Amino acid sequence: MAIPSIAPYSIDNILNNINNKVDWQIDPQRAVLLVHDMQQYFIDFYNQSLEPISEVIDNISQIKQLCNTVDIPVVYTAQPGDQDPNERALLTDFWGAGLNADPAKTKIIDALTPNPNDTQLVKWRYSAFVRSELKNLMQHWQRDQLIIVGVYSHIGCLQTAADAFMNDIQAFMVIDAQADFSFAEQHMAATYVAGRCGQVTTTAQTLSAISNTHDVLAAPMLPTSYNELVAQVAALLELDQSELTDDDSLLDFGLDSVRMMSLVADWQTAGLNISFIDLAATPCLGQWWSILQKKAA
Repeated sequence: MAIPSIAPYSIDNILNNINNKVDWQIDPQRAVLLVHDMQQYFIDFYNQSLEPISEVIDNISQIKQLCNTVDIPVVYTAQPGDQDPNERALLTDFWGAGLNADPAKTKIIDALTPNPNDTQLVKWRYSAFVRSELKNLMQHWQRDQLIIVGVYSHIGCLQTAADAFMNDIQAFMVIDAQADFSFAEQHMAATYVAGRCGQVTTTAQTLSAISNTHDVLAAPMLPTSYNELVAQVAALLELDQSELTDDDSLLDFGLDSVRMMSLVADWQTAGLNISFIDLAATPCLGQWWSILQKKAA
């Protein structure tokens, strides 16, 4: 009844004979990234140095970093350990007792550790929508597209895509950022989604769609006042401006290197001669404003 050991397989030709029925386009202002069940317990069934999981982890990491950079919300699902038999119910008939409560097994894998601003949801059934706040969160964020990465394609990823469709949410199955029990089962999942409930895409297509659309929507802006700087950083960290003062360490509010690099890239594009080191040395608004004024002069 437990998950079988998963033999290595290549996903190079996973898109063969996959024909999308729709031509939806990812919009960073409408999308949410779902990192589905990337817990150590589930990944341990693979040889993590081989395909598909080695490539999948790298692809998910690239997508997640870009989503964090352009403010696409990132949601993780994770099953709890030592589930009560009444909570687990029919899952036991198919998969046994499930995870134990060992933190080394229930945690998200180290390569994809959630950021402080990411959302983590408890996963109870195949679909990430069942008994969770995913739909309510998406409505609150006013977003109606779901980018799905993780494991396993023909079980939770497929059911989540179908549930998204039935809730009028466009699902994007990033097929080379997912892994499964076998090539055949993953191909089956992609075939079903492409023909019945979503769009099957690749990591390269997803990164390109997000980057290109975001470039059009968000031209780089150089703050011309301290208040504009506060507004820009608060938006980046998803905070109210009133929460920040000029001498707070922005690291305490979830500022990481990816977000800092995105600011540097935007300000460089807007014409400012500034580097990552300039900001990383003194990560607080007062010092940043002083640096900006000197650089602009």
